[in-house]
Amino acid sequence: MKTNRILSLILLVMVAVSCKHGKDKREEGREAAHPEWSYDATIYEINTRQFSPQGTFAAVEEQLPRLKDLGVDILWIMPVQPIGRENRKGELGSYYSIQDYTAVNPEYGTMEDFRRLVKKAHDLDMKVILDWVANHTAWDSDWVENETWYVRDSAGKLVSPYDWTDVVELDYANPEMRKAMTDAMIYWIREADVDGFRADMALELPVDYWEEAVPRLKAVKPDIFMLAEAEDTVVHAGTFDMSYAWKLHHLMNAVAQGKADAEDLRNYVFDDMERYPREAIRMIFTSNHDENSWNGTEFERMGPAAREFAVLTYLLPGMPLIYNGQEMGFDRRLEFFKKDSIDWRDRGDYTQFYRRMNALRKENPALWSGERGGEFVNIQNNLPKEVFSFVRKKGDNEVVGIFNLTGRPVSVTLQGDGLSGKYTELFADGRVELRSGEPYTLPAWGFRVLYR
Repeated sequence: MKTNRILSLILLVMVAVSCKHGKDKREEGREAAHPEWSYDATIYEINTRQFSPQGTFAAVEEQLPRLKDLGVDILWIMPVQPIGRENRKGELGSYYSIQDYTAVNPEYGTMEDFRRLVKKAHDLDMKVILDWVANHTAWDSDWVENETWYVRDSAGKLVSPYDWTDVVELDYANPEMRKAMTDAMIYWIREADVDGFRADMALELPVDYWEEAVPRLKAVKPDIFMLAEAEDTVVHAGTFDMSYAWKLHHLMNAVAQGKADAEDLRNYVFDDMERYPREAIRMIFTSNHDENSWNGTEFERMGPAAREFAVLTYLLPGMPLIYNGQEMGFDRRLEFFKKDSIDWRDRGDYTQFYRRMNALRKENPALWSGERGGEFVNIQNNLPKEVFSFVRKKGDNEVVGIFNLTGRPVSVTLQGDGLSGKYTELFADGRVELRSGEPYTLPAWGFRVLYR
């Protein structure tokens, strides 16, 4: 009997060890919530029309080695399909007025040019997600002949959503149209080997469409990445990998403009972590194509705080976005409906700035996304409305952020157990020592990033 008890004890230990290893295995990735390559990634948005004077896929391809050197991992390419001519806005029309879902805009090149761009990105170990416009098409889309595929008013006329008079709204009550939409997305996976999609206005469509479509996409390519232009927990119920942190974006603008403070930002972070599941990835940004063209550059909206908030996009839980040109400090709004090329001169060592931020994220698991990222812990300080201080922790890895969110110098004192010790300071040479209770002076909109 004693022997049996010993054997039973050994068996229980083996089962416990096995369970522990199983958990570790999930955390290491086999049963990860997202593609393995996405956890430490930085996403970069490309506006093909404005990316170069040529405005072509070939011109984007030429710059891929530069983006790789910058530390970019995921390329989000704005819509590449032909743009409708009927009721077109402006000279060249909106990228989001799709005439043919399975063709490319001849202004950008050919389908073979796009395939070559994707292949080059893959050769450089970067991924490509395609901007997908599923809510509406151009008036002269090749789909318009299917009369029951569109929303119509009481007089039977096609309907434009909002004030988007250059497009007409699709009717997701029609199962034939829904299947055709997913088939079109599958076309780009099979024909161009794209790695996922950014869903424009994702929640303008019924959620059950995405619940049907995403499994079909993953049946073709299991590790696709789905980004929803939406801010709602519902998109993280098994369909999308990442959603927009719009509220955070607007809050950062408000803080920079003196309409909110560090306490508001701190409260937002904890509220967002409570509302969203741990595995949800939130895309954090200071600019994108909409913000740049319609609301102004980050320098217009954030003024001298622009660089500080760029740093925060890397340290807060989520994934940072770079909109093309930000890595040069490009300080002008890009035209939306006509040709307007980015000026690629660096205006203040921004290339090195973003290169270092990307490297910091890649090398520090505490800053990774979703369930792979580190715990976010607030650090108490004597100026809670002026200074936002926190640490991200994962195992032995720690990254400390101290941000003066005012336009005046402050003397801040941090308090916290386990905080004191030696760190490496980003954007500074050598090692520094942090001591709990010791005052530190931060200039207006100044910050410190320490890691160990």
